[in-house]
Amino acid sequence: MKKLFFSLLITAFSINAFAQAPTPGTALPKAIFYKEDGKTFSTEQIPKGKKSLIMFFDASCDHCQKVAGNLSKDTKQLSGVNFYLVSQDVFRSINIFMDTYAKPLKAMKNVKTLQDKDYVFIPLFQPKHYPSLYLYGADKKLIIFTGNEKDVPKVLKLAK
Repeated sequence: MKKLFFSLLITAFSINAFAQAPTPGTALPKAIFYKEDGKTFSTEQIPKGKKSLIMFFDASCDHCQKVAGNLSKDTKQLSGVNFYLVSQDVFRSINIFMDTYAKPLKAMKNVKTLQDKDYVFIPLFQPKHYPSLYLYGADKKLIIFTGNEKDVPKVLKLAK
């Protein structure tokens, strides 16, 4: 029994170790998230014909706070994309995060905050850490994926 348990444990860690980051050209995964009013929002509702940026974050993450602040400084470059901020946190924490670090983004019509209360983001999008940024083209195919806060200028440039 111990051998079986340890072999399963090693297999699980091996699968995680070889998991690949999302690659450019892959399609936007189908997932359902929740708006603050409790209504569902599906990635299938993201319109084609316009680039879309998804930021996966944790409200207490220092790097996420820094990235949100940097993105908030460039609202002009983000005005032409659909921007979705997705978190597994409760909306109380999400709203505090937005009010504190991303207030300029809250006022934008093209920006939506979403909750991943069913915890589907990680298995579907395969982020490596917080924050993770995913820029999809007008065809809903991945242009760039990054978890590096230093890549924000590159993401903004590609979002134009």
